[in-house]
Amino acid sequence: QLQLVESGGGLVQPGGSLRLSCAASGFTLDAYAITWFRQAPGKEREGVSCISNTGTTHYSTSMWGRTTISEGNNKRTVYLQMNNLKPEDTAVYYCATDAMYYCSGDVKISDFGHWGQGTQVTVSS
Repeated sequence: QLQLVESGGGLVQPGGSLRLSCAASGFTLDAYAITWFRQAPGKEREGVSCISNTGTTHYSTSMWGRTTISEGNNKRTVYLQMNNLKPEDTAVYYCATDAMYYCSGDVKISDFGHWGQGTQVTVSS
């Protein structure tokens, strides 16, 4: 059974950094791509970054230039390094997979059948 568990969220001051983790079980990262999403209060869920099964990375414009997605050596953890955080980055961050090996250029939330529970990121002074 595919499962994803996020961790690493918390409270950070503007300009600070956080590294989120997404631990996968039931599969290894050489099988499926992983996408990070976020959802701010009152807003739609949006894609942030994706890493394919071969390690190819994709970034959305929402946090352009401030995030780095990577895989752990164990092939079961995906990280999202976020730098220069802003108050508007406050959101619940989720990792998900649509059980495809590539990152789609046209992200559809409904295609993603496997989600973690989310981790809260709050950027505030």
